[in-house]
Amino acid sequence: MEFKKQHIKTSVVACIIDEQNRVLLTRRCIEPFCGQWVMPGGKIDHGEPLLEALHREVREEVGLDVHIDGLLDVYEHVSIGVKSDHYVIIYYRAHPTTLELTPNQGEVTEALWVGATNFNRYNMTPGTRHILAQLFPDALLDPGEPEDELADRTLARSATIVKLKQ
Repeated sequence: MEFKKQHIKTSVVACIIDEQNRVLLTRRCIEPFCGQWVMPGGKIDHGEPLLEALHREVREEVGLDVHIDGLLDVYEHVSIGVKSDHYVIIYYRAHPTTLELTPNQGEVTEALWVGATNFNRYNMTPGTRHILAQLFPDALLDPGEPEDELADRTLARSATIVKLKQ
């Protein structure tokens, strides 16, 4: 396979979980993934440290201050949109230190706290589903999925996490 030299877009995303174990989801109104549900985050500015970018993006999108609890995973989207963009997304777990949501209508149309039993009601991006499946493994199962397939998926996910942390 031949690769072209192009810019890779790097973003940070916060998986914000409140005291009731709900996750903050936002519906994007900009590309890529316009209309889909994601967690707050965005692009890192040149020279901006990752965690500063994460705090800035969360404040810009939903008006919250958060405490970063730690790195969750890295996910990539390859060949997205009309420009075939390549995104590398760094996901962090966080919890809110302020509670009043003020969604930025220029970036998100809605922001909601969602419990795991309701995840399947939302059209989420693959990266969002990937992260939530790690944190809430039973919440995003397809009805009737055999238990041995669940075990295989859990083992594969664990192997991926170990590879990324090495």
